[in-house]
Amino acid sequence: MLIFIDDSGDAGFKVAKGSTPNFVISLVIFEDHLEAEKTAVAIKELKRKLGFPDDMEFRFFKSSRKTREAFLRAVNPYKFQIRSLVVDKSKIKSEELKNSKESFYSYFIKMALKYSGSVNDARVKIDGSGDRVFRRSFLAYLRRELNSSQRKIIKNCKLVDSRGNVLIQMADMIAGSIRRSYDVKAKDSNIYKEVIKKHIIDEWSFK
Repeated sequence: MLIFIDDSGDAGFKVAKGSTPNFVISLVIFEDHLEAEKTAVAIKELKRKLGFPDDMEFRFFKSSRKTREAFLRAVNPYKFQIRSLVVDKSKIKSEELKNSKESFYSYFIKMALKYSGSVNDARVKIDGSGDRVFRRSFLAYLRRELNSSQRKIIKNCKLVDSRGNVLIQMADMIAGSIRRSYDVKAKDSNIYKEVIKKHIIDEWSFK
Protein backbone atom coordinates (compact mmCIF):
# COMPACT_ATOMS: atom_id res chain seq x y z
CA MET A 1 0.00 0.00 0.00
CA LEU A 2 1.38 3.37 -1.06
CA ILE A 3 -0.08 6.61 0.31
CA PHE A 4 0.54 10.22 -0.69
CA ILE A 5 -0.66 12.93 1.67
CA ASP A 6 -1.16 16.65 1.26
CA ASP A 7 -3.44 19.28 2.69
CA SER A 8 -5.41 22.33 1.66
CA GLY A 9 -5.90 25.36 3.84
CA ASP A 10 -3.72 26.68 6.63
CA ALA A 11 -3.16 26.26 10.35
CA GLY A 12 -4.27 29.80 11.21
CA PHE A 13 -7.35 30.69 13.24
CA LYS A 14 -7.77 34.35 12.30
CA VAL A 15 -10.46 33.68 9.72
CA ALA A 16 -11.59 37.31 9.68
CA LYS A 17 -8.04 38.27 8.64
CA GLY A 18 -7.67 35.70 5.88
CA SER A 19 -7.14 32.30 7.49
CA THR A 20 -9.13 29.53 5.86
CA PRO A 21 -12.27 28.45 7.80
CA ASN A 22 -11.67 24.82 6.81
CA PHE A 23 -8.60 22.62 6.61
CA VAL A 24 -8.49 19.40 4.59
CA ILE A 25 -6.05 16.51 4.60
CA SER A 26 -6.37 14.04 1.74
CA LEU A 27 -4.84 10.60 1.42
CA VAL A 28 -4.34 9.25 -2.10
CA ILE A 29 -4.03 5.49 -1.69
CA PHE A 30 -2.63 3.04 -4.22
CA GLU A 31 -2.90 -0.69 -3.56
CA ASP A 32 -0.57 -1.41 -6.47
CA HIS A 33 2.80 0.24 -7.12
CA LEU A 34 2.51 -0.27 -10.88
CA GLU A 35 -0.78 1.62 -10.89
CA ALA A 36 0.93 4.47 -9.04
CA GLU A 37 3.68 4.53 -11.68
CA LYS A 38 1.13 4.59 -14.52
CA THR A 39 -0.69 7.48 -12.85
CA ALA A 40 2.58 9.39 -12.47
CA VAL A 41 3.34 8.90 -16.17
CA ALA A 42 -0.14 10.20 -17.08
CA ILE A 43 0.52 13.35 -15.04
CA LYS A 44 3.85 13.93 -16.75
CA GLU A 45 2.27 13.39 -20.16
CA LEU A 46 -0.47 15.90 -19.30
CA LYS A 47 2.21 18.42 -18.38
CA ARG A 48 3.69 18.14 -21.85
CA LYS A 49 0.28 18.14 -23.53
CA LEU A 50 -0.54 21.44 -21.80
CA GLY A 51 2.83 22.88 -22.83
CA PHE A 52 4.18 23.17 -19.29
CA PRO A 53 7.91 22.69 -18.56
CA ASP A 54 8.93 19.38 -17.00
CA ASP A 55 9.83 21.04 -13.69
CA MET A 56 6.48 22.84 -13.39
CA GLU A 57 4.54 21.90 -10.25
CA PHE A 58 0.79 21.30 -10.24
CA ARG A 59 -0.76 23.18 -7.31
CA PHE A 60 -4.52 23.55 -6.96
CA PHE A 61 -4.58 27.18 -5.92
CA LYS A 62 -2.08 28.22 -8.57
CA SER A 63 -3.96 26.48 -11.37
CA SER A 64 -6.72 27.70 -13.64
CA ARG A 65 -10.10 26.00 -13.69
CA LYS A 66 -9.18 24.47 -17.06
CA THR A 67 -5.92 23.02 -15.71
CA ARG A 68 -7.62 21.64 -12.59
CA GLU A 69 -10.26 19.83 -14.64
CA ALA A 70 -7.69 18.53 -17.13
CA PHE A 71 -5.55 17.18 -14.29
CA LEU A 72 -8.41 15.40 -12.53
CA ARG A 73 -9.66 13.87 -15.78
CA ALA A 74 -6.13 12.67 -16.60
CA VAL A 75 -5.79 10.71 -13.33
CA ASN A 76 -9.42 9.59 -13.12
CA PRO A 77 -9.05 6.35 -15.18
CA TYR A 78 -6.50 4.87 -12.77
CA LYS A 79 -7.11 2.81 -9.64
CA PHE A 80 -6.69 4.71 -6.40
CA GLN A 81 -8.73 5.64 -3.36
CA ILE A 82 -9.27 9.00 -1.70
CA ARG A 83 -9.82 9.43 2.02
CA SER A 84 -10.14 12.95 3.41
CA LEU A 85 -10.41 14.56 6.81
CA VAL A 86 -12.24 17.90 6.85
CA VAL A 87 -11.60 20.22 9.81
CA ASP A 88 -14.01 23.04 10.61
CA LYS A 89 -11.72 25.27 12.67
CA SER A 90 -14.63 26.83 14.56
CA LYS A 91 -15.02 23.49 16.36
CA ILE A 92 -11.42 23.34 17.60
CA LYS A 93 -11.14 24.08 21.33
CA SER A 94 -7.55 22.98 22.03
CA GLU A 95 -5.24 25.94 22.69
CA GLU A 96 -2.22 23.87 21.65
CA LEU A 97 -3.73 23.16 18.23
CA LYS A 98 -4.63 26.82 17.86
CA ASN A 99 -1.19 28.12 18.78
CA SER A 100 1.25 25.54 17.41
CA LYS A 101 1.53 24.90 13.67
CA GLU A 102 3.55 21.77 14.23
CA SER A 103 1.01 20.35 16.71
CA PHE A 104 -1.84 21.23 14.33
CA TYR A 105 -0.35 19.47 11.30
CA SER A 106 0.99 16.52 13.27
CA TYR A 107 -2.27 15.86 15.07
CA PHE A 108 -4.51 15.99 12.02
CA ILE A 109 -2.19 13.94 9.81
CA LYS A 110 -2.17 11.33 12.59
CA MET A 111 -5.98 11.42 12.80
CA ALA A 112 -6.36 11.10 9.02
CA LEU A 113 -4.20 7.95 9.00
CA LYS A 114 -5.51 6.46 12.23
CA TYR A 115 -9.16 6.51 11.21
CA SER A 116 -8.72 5.47 7.60
CA GLY A 117 -9.88 1.93 8.31
CA SER A 118 -8.18 -0.20 5.70
CA VAL A 119 -4.74 1.42 5.93
CA ASN A 120 -2.17 -1.12 7.11
CA ASP A 121 1.60 -1.50 6.73
CA ALA A 122 1.66 1.41 4.31
CA ARG A 123 4.52 3.31 2.76
CA VAL A 124 3.56 6.94 3.39
CA LYS A 125 4.89 10.03 1.66
CA ILE A 126 3.91 13.45 3.01
CA ASP A 127 4.49 16.84 1.45
CA GLY A 128 7.23 18.47 3.51
CA SER A 129 7.73 21.58 1.38
CA GLY A 130 6.55 25.13 1.88
CA ASP A 131 6.35 26.81 5.28
CA ARG A 132 5.69 23.61 7.18
CA VAL A 133 8.81 22.84 9.17
CA PHE A 134 8.56 19.20 10.20
CA ARG A 135 11.32 17.96 12.43
CA ARG A 136 12.52 14.40 12.79
CA SER A 137 10.36 14.20 15.91
CA PHE A 138 7.26 14.45 13.71
CA LEU A 139 7.99 11.13 12.00
CA ALA A 140 8.80 9.52 15.35
CA TYR A 141 5.49 10.87 16.67
CA LEU A 142 3.55 9.25 13.81
CA ARG A 143 5.25 5.89 14.28
CA ARG A 144 4.63 5.98 18.02
CA GLU A 145 0.98 7.01 17.70
CA LEU A 146 0.01 4.81 14.75
CA ASN A 147 1.86 1.54 15.26
CA SER A 148 1.16 -0.95 18.01
CA SER A 149 1.41 -4.70 18.59
CA GLN A 150 -2.22 -4.98 17.43
CA ARG A 151 -1.97 -2.87 14.28
CA LYS A 152 0.87 -1.50 12.18
CA ILE A 153 -0.54 1.36 10.11
CA ILE A 154 2.70 2.66 8.60
CA LYS A 155 5.63 0.62 7.36
CA ASN A 156 7.68 3.72 6.73
CA CYS A 157 7.01 7.42 6.39
CA LYS A 158 8.96 10.05 4.48
CA LEU A 159 8.69 13.78 3.96
CA VAL A 160 9.20 14.63 0.30
CA ASP A 161 9.48 17.81 -1.71
CA SER A 162 6.35 18.14 -3.83
CA ARG A 163 8.31 19.84 -6.61
CA GLY A 164 9.92 16.53 -7.48
CA ASN A 165 6.98 14.20 -6.89
CA VAL A 166 3.93 14.36 -9.16
CA LEU A 167 1.90 12.04 -6.91
CA ILE A 168 2.28 14.47 -4.00
CA GLN A 169 1.12 17.12 -6.47
CA MET A 170 -1.87 14.87 -7.16
CA ALA A 171 -2.65 14.80 -3.44
CA ASP A 172 -2.50 18.61 -3.43
CA MET A 173 -4.89 18.87 -6.38
CA ILE A 174 -7.32 16.46 -4.72
CA ALA A 175 -7.16 18.10 -1.29
CA GLY A 176 -7.80 21.45 -2.98
CA SER A 177 -10.77 19.99 -4.86
CA ILE A 178 -12.27 18.63 -1.65
CA ARG A 179 -11.84 21.90 0.23
CA ARG A 180 -13.24 23.93 -2.66
CA SER A 181 -16.45 21.87 -2.39
CA TYR A 182 -16.98 23.43 1.07
CA ASP A 183 -16.68 26.98 -0.29
CA VAL A 184 -20.33 27.59 -1.10
CA LYS A 185 -19.59 31.07 -2.45
CA ALA A 186 -17.26 29.74 -5.16
CA LYS A 187 -18.84 29.25 -8.56
CA ASP A 188 -16.74 26.13 -9.16
CA SER A 189 -17.37 24.59 -5.71
CA ASN A 190 -18.87 21.32 -6.97
CA ILE A 191 -17.08 20.87 -10.28
CA TYR A 192 -13.83 19.20 -9.24
CA LYS A 193 -15.07 16.72 -6.66
CA GLU A 194 -17.67 15.53 -9.16
CA VAL A 195 -14.89 14.43 -11.55
CA ILE A 196 -13.19 12.20 -8.97
CA LYS A 197 -16.20 11.13 -6.89
CA LYS A 198 -15.87 7.42 -7.77
CA HIS A 199 -12.50 7.35 -5.97
CA ILE A 200 -13.75 8.94 -2.72
CA ILE A 201 -14.05 6.16 -0.17
CA ASP A 202 -14.33 8.34 2.90
CA GLU A 203 -14.75 12.02 3.67
CA TRP A 204 -15.31 12.73 7.32
CA SER A 205 -15.61 15.87 9.38
CA PHE A 206 -13.56 16.22 12.54
CA LYS A 207 -15.70 16.72 15.65
